Amino acid sequence: MPENTRTDVGLAQRKAEALIEALPWIQRFAGTTMVIKYGGNAMVNDELRRAFAEDIVFLRHAGINPVVVHGGGPQINKMLDTLGIESEFRGGLRVTTPEAMDVVRMVLTGRVQRDLVGLINSHGPYSVGMSGEDGATLQAIRTGTIVDGLPVDLGLVGEVTRVRTDQVDSLIDAGMIPVVSTVAPEFDAEGEPTGAVLNVNADTAAGALATALGASKLVILTDVEGLYSAWPDKSSLITSITNDELREMLPGLESGMIPKMGACLDAVDSGVGQAHIVDGREPHSMLLEIFTAAGVGTQVVPAAPTNQKDQK
Repeated sequence: MPENTRTDVGLAQRKAEALIEALPWIQRFAGTTMVIKYGGNAMVNDELRRAFAEDIVFLRHAGINPVVVHGGGPQINKMLDTLGIESEFRGGLRVTTPEAMDVVRMVLTGRVQRDLVGLINSHGPYSVGMSGEDGATLQAIRTGTIVDGLPVDLGLVGEVTRVRTDQVDSLIDAGMIPVVSTVAPEFDAEGEPTGAVLNVNADTAAGALATALGASKLVILTDVEGLYSAWPDKSSLITSITNDELREMLPGLESGMIPKMGACLDAVDSGVGQAHIVDGREPHSMLLEIFTAAGVGTQVVPAAPTNQKDQK
């Protein structure tokens, strides 16, 4: 047999083995909803953007209902600079003025979302974009921060307090893939809309949506391999952790990981089956984490009855 023929057969066998390994996970999660937070380097690298769209279409054809939630920090920063809109940061967080909020809405819903919907729909008529404003899907209250022990007003920044799932449910029932941008109408303490629109953290919004939808998984793409017990020691990567263990670790994590791991913790505490932190810098890493026993990132699972990687 010619050498290239043997190579082709070997490659085909490895592909078949990968499909067989994925089969139990496909059988387990077919018919369930997974919420995937799209962010990090996967949003700005063309190869990774295309790979992410392929992964989302694969999930749909595997019988899973993917719901994508996205932010767009780098794109927002670039547009603010282009328009000459200065940004003030307090405690490491951007103060969002009305002028900046106009840019946030324009970039998230008008550019980032349209690009992603277009990539997914290059494989077929699958995806529909929507905002947290649509049908008041995401409802938020205004929040600030504490700097040097004093409260600081961050402007039009909020956190999700309620999720209405009817719009997303309707799209899923129609066989579509919702792509949700994370801006939300503001509601006051009495639950009435104020007319303002707030910028909300995409990680925590994805966690809230996963909880409201009763998702089987929350998957958050980021720019690290996963959660480390002793960052920056790469050998301390945690492949699986329980919600109780994460609760103890959370206050000591790096600031950039706190909203991501906090979203995972809240989701699992609220009944989402598992939450995953996945390195979005590697093509198709999301599929490896979901459909292989070893996985490639960090999964958060309920403390009981199981917490092993092969029990995903």
